[in-house]
Amino acid sequence: MPMADFGGLVDPELRDAAWMMRETTALYTPMTVGKLAQRREWMHANSQPPLPDVPYFEQHIPQLNGPDVLAYVVLPRPGNSGPGILHMHGGGFTASTARNSLPSVQALARALDCPIVTVDYRLAPETTFAGSLEDNYAALLWLHRHAAEIGVDPARIAIAGESAGGGHAALLAIAARDRGEVPITFQCLTYPMLDDRSGTSRQLAEHIGYFGWTPEANRFGWESFLGCTPGGDDVPCTGVPARCADLAGLPPAWIGVGGLDLFVEEDIEFAQRLNAAGVPTELLVVPGAFHGFDMFMPGAAVSQRFHAARLDALRRGLGIPS
Repeated sequence: MPMADFGGLVDPELRDAAWMMRETTALYTPMTVGKLAQRREWMHANSQPPLPDVPYFEQHIPQLNGPDVLAYVVLPRPGNSGPGILHMHGGGFTASTARNSLPSVQALARALDCPIVTVDYRLAPETTFAGSLEDNYAALLWLHRHAAEIGVDPARIAIAGESAGGGHAALLAIAARDRGEVPITFQCLTYPMLDDRSGTSRQLAEHIGYFGWTPEANRFGWESFLGCTPGGDDVPCTGVPARCADLAGLPPAWIGVGGLDLFVEEDIEFAQRLNAAGVPTELLVVPGAFHGFDMFMPGAAVSQRFHAARLDALRRGLGIPS
């Protein structure tokens, strides 16, 4: 199919945003250290201020073998103990901050009426996966140990994230299972970044990843995150959720992804493997949707349906009445 026809694959409400995202991504491709600094500045400049009506506070969490971890604790309501969520933001492993994601996290906390802790984990390439995983795990330990203080039942903690944050959440679920200190009741993975082989050693159809996050951007993100060339046999499996050989015993999962997203095949495969391992898993593939579509066009009908499906999955996973 000629490249000019790829726009016809996009949901009509998303087409203008798809072309805008392709042009924006091209500005930072191929990625360099200088362009990464510019991308970080662009994301910060285009972030929204926190919502004024959903309370939150900053929490500095100490680590034994690393710097303190900054997290934002969002508390939509005081009162009885209920479920809670640990959230990790997106940004291709290399950009964005928990502060940038705060408005969407506040909106989610308000919709679910439950506390959410969002983690400002260290970014690559300054820190590889080994450091950011420990940042997220330290935040999970803090949430579990201080659950009563913020109105969370320690037996009803979910983890969630978008894009690279979804990849972080999947890695954290595996680490929590293996370490056996904190039970996780549910994982909500929104177009998660799970496999370093997509767009590197594993080629995809040209229209997959044409809009938004591209194979070139993916290679830079994974190389920065892993500290080595992605796609090869020497990649550390502990840094890539899709390379984990045993998925049994992980918490139930919801995975949502667009049909044009670079991550669509890896997300479908991961869902299939979870299901085969006996992990209850719901998979939603949205036709005509590219990576991050719901963030760039939140008012589109397809985005609203996607948000509603994710909220419904979280309510069911956390035992929140509809």
